Amino acid sequence: MPPPQHAPHNALTDAEEIARFHDRCSDLMRELLHALAESPDHPRTFPAIEDSIGWPRRRIASVLGGVHHLRQTEFGGRRPYRFHGARWSRSGRWEMWMDADQARAVRASVEGDIGRKQT
Repeated sequence: MPPPQHAPHNALTDAEEIARFHDRCSDLMRELLHALAESPDHPRTFPAIEDSIGWPRRRIASVLGGVHHLRQTEFGGRRPYRFHGARWSRSGRWEMWMDADQARAVRASVEGDIGRKQT
């Protein structure tokens, strides 16, 4: 049984909202979203994600802090990724991931398949 999620009600699940978040966030946040979308349903610690991107330590914390205002004002605090808190995670540290549907929405957003009007 997987550990409980931290604030699962804050996870964005609508593909169009995820595409809008992707469009509105910073380049660094988009880079993080792309890295998470590469390994759906695979929770990883911040250092493991940073290593996979080639980022220095603590950059994820900075990027998440930078997107806080956007999340609060435009998305009601919701986010296109999920967390396990340190208390409940297998690693004993905060873990972050996207589920398969969130990852699919990010990939579709990159490819321009979401939000495009059909004619």
